[in-house]
Formats: sequence, structure tokens, C-alpha cells
Amino acid sequence: MTQQLLVYVPPHPLIKHWLAVARDVATPPVLFRAAITELGRWLTYEAARDWLPTLETTVESPLAPCPATLIDPQVPVAVVPILRAGLGLLEGAQTLLPLAKIYHLGLVRNEETLEPSCYLNKLPEKFDSETRVLITDPMLATGGSIMAAMAELTKRGVEPALTRIVCVVAAPPALQKLSADYPGLTVYSATIDGVVNDKGYIVPGLGDAGDRIFGT
Repeated sequence: MTQQLLVYVPPHPLIKHWLAVARDVATPPVLFRAAITELGRWLTYEAARDWLPTLETTVESPLAPCPATLIDPQVPVAVVPILRAGLGLLEGAQTLLPLAKIYHLGLVRNEETLEPSCYLNKLPEKFDSETRVLITDPMLATGGSIMAAMAELTKRGVEPALTRIVCVVAAPPALQKLSADYPGLTVYSATIDGVVNDKGYIVPGLGDAGDRIFGT
């Protein structure tokens, strides 16, 4: 079967609620930050559904032995927040993946060329081939930052089919680039907006998610 990029927009009322709060220009930074945290939590919940490794075992209930399914602690799980805005989603994701290792990747976009440059890279030289990697980045707009992140990860042995991207808003340019180069990848987004303007912002989008998270 030919692999293809999968994009999920979960129809969950809590995701829709917190997306609406995040979109509102009148939302103050403290509430915007809470909305992004909640979106990180609920989107990660959806992403983990068929992704986290499990093992079958038996436990003793108060009355009798019974079959049980547990998260397999031997399979490594990593979260890679794209700084700085990815930190907002990370807080929610960590509540569901408390044992995951966190590897920060700092990317900044040139506002004239829209090309990303890396100012911080805390990725290991090599990932275990079975590592589940969750990338958090609120906005997939032109695709520059997420493509740079994927290039760094795959160079270090990460398998796209075991990778999940959690974002708040995705746009066609980024999704098309990901589909062309990483067809085994899966994206979870609160919504998909159809327009990226000439400044590289998604419309209607959220505005600058990093500035709104940190009140800068």
C-alpha cells in the first residue's frame, strides 16, 4: 500500500471550544496560553490513540487474575517542541506523556525571505529506530520550520511513520510540502485554514502564536 500523509481534525467539542478562544483577538495572553495548553492536551490525546506502544499482560484484580494492556515503558517516546511557540502545546502534551524525553529545537523565520534558521538544537545525534516522536508547533503555514525540523529528525534516525505532529492551525502549503517528502507522517490539527498571506501568516489563523503565548 502506498503511504500518504494523514491529516486529522478531531471533531471534539473541547478542541473546537479552545480553538475559538485562541482565535479571538480579545483573548488576553494568560487565557490564550491556557487555550494553547488545552489544545496541546486534547490533540495529543487524539494523536496517542493508535500511536503509543502497548504490551499485553495480566494483573490481579481484587477478585481474580485478568488480562490487561499497559503502555510499554521500553519503547522510547520523545516530544520535540519547536521554539518558541511549541512550548505552549508542550505543557498540555506532557500531562499525557509524563515519561517522554523533551528535545528542544529553536527555529526562527526571516520575515522577509520566510526561510527558517536554527538557533538552538538539543536533538541527540541518534534516535532509537523505534522512538515515537511528537512534534509540537502551533502553526503550519509556509512549511519552512516544520520541514527543517523533519529534516533534522530524519537525519538522526527518526521514522516518519512513527512521528506525529500536533498543531493548532495547518495550511495547504505546509501540508503539501510534508506530503511530498514525508508521506508516512501523521498530522493532528484543530483546524485547517486555506489561506497564507504574502507575509507568511495563516488567515484567519491565530496571529503570532509565540507573541500571544508570552505576551510580547
